[in-house]
Amino acid sequence: MISMQRRMLLGSAGVALAAPMIMTRAAVAQQATAETPMSDAATMPPDTHRFNVGKFEVVVVKDGARASENPQETFGTNQTPETVGALLEANFLPADKFVNSFSPVLVNTGSDVILFDTGLGEGGRANGLGRLVEGLAAAGYKREDVTAVVITHMHGDHIGGLMEGGQPTFPNARYVTGQAEYDFWVDPARVGTPAENGQKGVLANMKPMAEKTTFIGDGGEVVSGITGMAAFGHSPGHMIYRIESEGRQLVLTADTANHFVLSLQRPDWEVRFDMDKAAAAATRAKVFDMLATDKLAFLGYHMPFPSVGFVEKVDQGYRFVPKAYQFDI
Repeated sequence: MISMQRRMLLGSAGVALAAPMIMTRAAVAQQATAETPMSDAATMPPDTHRFNVGKFEVVVVKDGARASENPQETFGTNQTPETVGALLEANFLPADKFVNSFSPVLVNTGSDVILFDTGLGEGGRANGLGRLVEGLAAAGYKREDVTAVVITHMHGDHIGGLMEGGQPTFPNARYVTGQAEYDFWVDPARVGTPAENGQKGVLANMKPMAEKTTFIGDGGEVVSGITGMAAFGHSPGHMIYRIESEGRQLVLTADTANHFVLSLQRPDWEVRFDMDKAAAAATRAKVFDMLATDKLAFLGYHMPFPSVGFVEKVDQGYRFVPKAYQFDI
């Protein structure tokens, strides 16, 4: 009996001695975790995504992303905030906030390295944007490698990266853009209108490239396998581009739709940045009807990164289906 009591006492003492040790180790682990700094997005390499369209290599670069409040002030401006918020919540998104991302695209055909749009450039870097060149480097491309820069339209988030420190960012490139778009923005009639501020960006970034620029219209060819299509409305000469190689296709829709829910599921809703809202809505219907009918992949500049997917016709609009492994097999 005495021996059993002694063993019980010794066992209890062992547990009592071990408990402080366990607590101390837990406290040390907790302290170590608390002192580990969170990663800073600005110090991380920019997101890039690579896939093939036939023999063409496509590299998508995330120039940056920006969170904003009050979605209805940008999308569905002819709707109530409650209506816009309800559609967002039905798609597992917050009703009062949205994120806008920016995705320039590089296409390597084997003989040409073609960049579509240039992001926000040095003007966006104070806010963590303007990371295109950094992203291209992460993907193995130098600025000097780019042989052509295609500008889908001349809003600031597409032409902001054309110049760096007052010099062309892509020194060996020629340029391609829509004739109607360029003519609108350089016209002196823009002075004193809501487009005047945008015109200043065009005069500073795009006009210096005019002598090296090829101006095209609907059906114009950039290189063999890459063709422009008129998609006016978001801007007066907004262009989209069909890429085709070895029977595979991808359509770069630029800003035809600016949100994967609000602009696709409700293509008739007005968007603040569409300069001709009725024409933009008609273009959305035309372009995405074509994509849905022909089951073509598309890459939208403001779609959730990596910005590539498909659409299917549903209800009043279209459902965005993100790319999975379609181009891997």
